[in-house]
Amino acid sequence: MELRILGSVFISIFLAELGDKTQLATLSFAAAGKNRLSVFLGSAAALILASLIAVYFGSMISRAVPANYIKIGAGCLFLAIGALLLFNKL
Repeated sequence: MELRILGSVFISIFLAELGDKTQLATLSFAAAGKNRLSVFLGSAAALILASLIAVYFGSMISRAVPANYIKIGAGCLFLAIGALLLFNKL
């Protein structure tokens, strides 16, 4: 295990997830008086599964597509989604 990669990914994902719709949905479940442990375990399991799927497909795609193309594609996708959201088309 490479601690530098672990730390970098942790910080990046942690900062990206702060205040996003997943965290707000989890907050609303907890605020609705639901069992906090169940809300925590359910949201944590969902994030773990989503990350597992991303790592699996990322490793599969990286066998056929160079990493820099994946980064460029992801960046373009983020820009496109941002533009659509900005102009209320999504």
